[in-house]
Formats: sequence, C-alpha cells, structure tokens
Amino acid sequence: MGIQNWADDIILVDLPSEPEMADEVAAVTGIVRDRGDSDVVIDFSGVDIVTSSSLSALLKLRKLLADCGHRLVFCNVAAATRGIFTITGLEAVFEFVDDKFVALAGLQIVS
Repeated sequence: MGIQNWADDIILVDLPSEPEMADEVAAVTGIVRDRGDSDVVIDFSGVDIVTSSSLSALLKLRKLLADCGHRLVFCNVAAATRGIFTITGLEAVFEFVDDKFVALAGLQIVS
C-alpha cells in the first residue's frame, strides 16, 4: 500500500483495507491540499469493504479535487465493493475505470 507521485500532476494511491483506509485517504487529502495541482488515482485492489467513515473521507477528497479542477479516479474496484457505491448512490459521483494503467493513461492524455 502507499502513496506515490506518478507524475508531477498525478498521485497514485494503493489503498489499504479497513481500518487504515480512512487514514490513508486523509493523508492523500493533506497532500492534495498542500500541492493543489494533482489528479488522484486510487487503486482498490487491496480493499474488500468500504465503511461510512471511508466513504466520507473519499467524498471530501473528491470535493477538494473538483473545486481545484482536478479528477479522482477509482480503479480495480471489486464487484462487492462497487455494490456499496451503487447502493449508496455514489457510483454516479465517482469515476471508475478497470485498472490503474487505463486511469493513468486517461489522465495523461487529458493533461
């Protein structure tokens, strides 16, 4: 797990499972707040479930990025985890792609 600077304007996050997930998202939020110029890709490969506190942290990160004109992209989201986003109505709020290479390529093309 961890936070990597993939490019000058892209942060790649390998998200840990609960209960560390919300702390990792909070750390990313702090980095984005300090830098102010990054898109974020979050890889959910290591995630089985998302709690309400993690959903709240993800929504805060999304708002911060959207306010700055940047994107938050989720990848490698398991079907059960994706179901949580669907049931809560948040599937339409977040951007999902199949894997991190698609996410990174999409951000680099747009940048």
